[in-house]
Amino acid sequence: MDDSITLTGLTARGFHGVFPEEKRDGQDFTTDVVVHLDTTPAARADDLSLTVNYAQIAEAVLRVITGESFDLIESVADRIARDVLDEQPVAAAVEVTVHKPHAPIEADFADVAVTVRRSRP
Repeated sequence: MDDSITLTGLTARGFHGVFPEEKRDGQDFTTDVVVHLDTTPAARADDLSLTVNYAQIAEAVLRVITGESFDLIESVADRIARDVLDEQPVAAAVEVTVHKPHAPIEADFADVAVTVRRSRP
């Protein structure tokens, strides 16, 4: 699958992490989503119903980030990926990167991120 639609830098406050202060105080998480699909039918027909709806993808990301608290950003990324595949029937695969730039690390660092790729069976 050569075609993709990418959403970059979706940021929202979530309450994910293994430490009590992360669940209590929350922090900003930034998410990038790459959806792999064949865009040919949509492009030829100029028809939104034949492609993925990136507004709906953004809503799914924000719903997961601001919703249920997870200990691991691996779990956050997996939930987003599964939701996107469930809600976007023309998506063949999805890559989700969840960034946690304010992770509780006692070192100078720019970012911590997890990327997952999920495909239809």
